[in-house]
Amino acid sequence: MSSYLSATWIYPVSSAPLKNGIIAVSDDGIITAVLTAQEGETLNIKDIRYYDGVLVPGLVNTHCHLELSHLVGKIPEHTGLPGFVQQVMQQRQASELEIEQAMQLADTAMYNNGIVATGDISNQIYSRTVKLSSKIYYHTFVEVMGFNPARAKEIIQKAVETRAAFQPLRATVVPHAPYSVSEELFKEIAQESGAAADSVSIHNQETADENLFFEYKKGHFLKLYEFLGLDISFFQAKGKTSLQCYLPLLSAAAKTLLVHNTFTTNEDIAFAGAQHPHLYWCLCPNANLYIENRLPDVALLQAAGVMITLGTDSLASNHQLSILAEMKTLQEYQQIPFEELLCWATQNGALFLGMESELGSFEIGKRPGVNLIEQLEDGLITNNTRIQRII
Repeated sequence: MSSYLSATWIYPVSSAPLKNGIIAVSDDGIITAVLTAQEGETLNIKDIRYYDGVLVPGLVNTHCHLELSHLVGKIPEHTGLPGFVQQVMQQRQASELEIEQAMQLADTAMYNNGIVATGDISNQIYSRTVKLSSKIYYHTFVEVMGFNPARAKEIIQKAVETRAAFQPLRATVVPHAPYSVSEELFKEIAQESGAAADSVSIHNQETADENLFFEYKKGHFLKLYEFLGLDISFFQAKGKTSLQCYLPLLSAAAKTLLVHNTFTTNEDIAFAGAQHPHLYWCLCPNANLYIENRLPDVALLQAAGVMITLGTDSLASNHQLSILAEMKTLQEYQQIPFEELLCWATQNGALFLGMESELGSFEIGKRPGVNLIEQLEDGLITNNTRIQRII
């Protein structure tokens, strides 16, 4: 049996918005019909539940660090990325109970914020229990790091074991960032997670110092390596941006998510497009403002026609885990239309996670979840705009 839902506007995402449209949803959440107001009148449908607002599919968070949820409010804003990384390393230790309780609260908050699927970075197995009981679909990215080439085999073996421990949850071995992964480790990762069915992520060009290090072996990362006690005498400046150095080391077959992109240039985008046919570009604007107090040049990505997704990053670098809040920030700073943002927050994210047959749009046969967005003012997300999960 299906329930009929209508609203001021329905955004199917895969097709044009419907004023006073109607969707039919089965008891188990499957979309059984998407109708215009006129089609609803013709069919003489009774018992339609009407909402004052906008109905949209469940949102997809393609980049999160659930494991860092216990660090909420503990790291000051605007430290810059090297300083932020150092503080995470200094403060992330806590009891497993504290970490699990914080993750549970974060998972519940994401669900209440209309998120139906999350690409989550994990360095340990801590999040498995929370994910197994969650109403959210999780794809776990088992993140590896190791800048010492001699340890590449040892590190990849541990990551493979962690990936196996996450079963039956879907998990992929991925690199942390260019400045924390050696070329040898990149090659090992490409062998482990290089198939066309795989989804891979990497933190990309989140700070100007990342490019500075790869081009000239200068900048604040040298102090970070010193703090970590790492001898990087083996590393030689490449004379190229970080993206242009590492992207050829990743498999071009796998879907690959570049996260943050705060200091990515037009030349980098062109290089990436020529190098890799299955790229997605994730924006986490509130985390960018929290850490570096700067946003990526989104207009460059839009002009290039690339696939954009949205993420929240972690509660160590954000005040909330809300994709709607990320959309609001992008509108405030970049004046991006709501319909375009919604596509990034739903359909594109579902495609990257390989969940497009079930999530991302109101289409017959899918089970995307249904959210109500209230007080959207002429397509603008304001301080009064709220999201409520309906299904």
